[in-house]
Amino acid sequence: MIEWEIKTFERLGTDELYELLKLRVDVFIVEQNCAYRELDEKDRHPDTVHLTGRNENGELVAYLRILPPGLSFDRPGIGRVVVSKKNRGQGLCHLMMKQAVDQACRTWPGMGIKISAQAYLERFYAVYGFEKASDVYLEDGIPHMEMVREG
Repeated sequence: MIEWEIKTFERLGTDELYELLKLRVDVFIVEQNCAYRELDEKDRHPDTVHLTGRNENGELVAYLRILPPGLSFDRPGIGRVVVSKKNRGQGLCHLMMKQAVDQACRTWPGMGIKISAQAYLERFYAVYGFEKASDVYLEDGIPHMEMVREG
């Protein structure tokens, strides 16, 4: 059983912040061998929300952030979608994405959502109504594409 929680930056405790940054660094920088600017100021925006998923032992196993319109795109965005290596293959990312899409649509109704997705995940995001909206491009050395879900 996963416990999901949504918080703004100011409501995150120092241990929570450390854990989510560690998970992101462990996967995006170490596992994917990708050096990029992980701390980009978007986390601290007052309208950004952080969705965390913890297992029954309280361990952080899944995370993403929902960005307000105008911060990365002209509409809300979802990013830094991550599940810890040992917890993949259990459907956690699907559960998390459903909550993220629902939250973004409730918070900014009718605006849709835009993401910069790793290209190999196109079919995954299509399940949630996202459609390819750009050619494939390199972001930090990894093939990505913009995808849009209409409001």
